[in-house]
Amino acid sequence: MGHLTTHVLDTSTGKPAAGILVEVYATHQNQNKLGEAVTNADGRVDAPLLEGDSFTAGTYTLVFHTEKYFKNNHDQASDFLNEVVIRFNVSSPDQHYHVPLLLSPYGYSTYRGS
Repeated sequence: MGHLTTHVLDTSTGKPAAGILVEVYATHQNQNKLGEAVTNADGRVDAPLLEGDSFTAGTYTLVFHTEKYFKNNHDQASDFLNEVVIRFNVSSPDQHYHVPLLLSPYGYSTYRGS
């Protein structure tokens, strides 16, 4: 059974990013919000964001709310990235889609992980 997971690493500190709200939307369903979770001390969400029948082929959007994290965890808080939006396609919902976020106060990157 396929599922969607994520985690966030703060590349400026070399540590997991805890306490970031992550929302997931089905962009192919008129931006229908499907769920949300908060990253734990390891920068991961405790359970898959989507799995089973709720994880279908289509376009999804993850929204990482980073503003509060930066204000609480950096001496010189960035007001540059208040949220990070990642839009991606799922063509094989029977597979595991892991979408990590590598984050710093002034930039980010992502990839399809395992």
